[in-house]
Amino acid sequence: MLICPICHTDLNLQGKTYTCQNRHSYDISKDGYVNLHVVQHKNSHSAGDTPTSVQARRRFLAGGFYEPLRDRVGQIIDELAPTSVLDIGCGEGYYTARMTHSAQVIGLDIAKTAIMTASKTYKNTDIGKHITWVVGTGAVLPVADECVDICTSLFSPLPKAEMLRVLKPNGYLLVATPAPMHLYAMREKLFDTVNPHNPAKFIAELSPEFTFVHEWQIDADLCLDSQSLNDLIEMTPYTYKAKLERKTALKAQDKFDVRASFCVYLFKRA
Repeated sequence: MLICPICHTDLNLQGKTYTCQNRHSYDISKDGYVNLHVVQHKNSHSAGDTPTSVQARRRFLAGGFYEPLRDRVGQIIDELAPTSVLDIGCGEGYYTARMTHSAQVIGLDIAKTAIMTASKTYKNTDIGKHITWVVGTGAVLPVADECVDICTSLFSPLPKAEMLRVLKPNGYLLVATPAPMHLYAMREKLFDTVNPHNPAKFIAELSPEFTFVHEWQIDADLCLDSQSLNDLIEMTPYTYKAKLERKTALKAQDKFDVRASFCVYLFKRA
């Protein structure tokens, strides 16, 4: 399923190295991932989430706070029974690991730190045997044409043209995004004005190439201790947008209750 990010020909795995017909080669790291994010596609030295954000998200998700979303995503994919899944913007692999019941999965993220964390976490596990971890960009997916049954993008960009290219003719796209009132109580503490999220915009943006199939809303009431609250702030874009004094005040709380609310959309390639 992987292709060379330079010449776009098929990659073949020989031992611990992927090689294309033009002799471009990419080694599997000791942690078990392959880096297909070539310099030609880089806009910065360290793209994607910061190491601090990655580790904060890893700790927070390990607490099970977003498990209802993870379970729903896994159930949807199980019911579709794909043989191949591409998880775009997979991060440290929390959701990706739930996609492997019936499929071979590629977990792809532009952040090398995130992929390193994912590959280390699931190395030498039964789940890890079904996942290929790739450092790469969604803007130029290192994936062959029409070879993927389902693309997933959970809180990640939606490279529409590239997803259409790699999906099979009857392939699906599964999107998870914040619902209008997601983390509203937390956002009230961080910002002077809080605007509801607009998840439905994706339906219009993906049309007409993708046909809307179904929508789910998943809610989870969270009771956070100080560490979990700090991690939640650090793993979201709010940490960059909020004023320091507001973040400091919120992080000082020993306990905080907030509702997480997600919209999950299923689309089919038209």
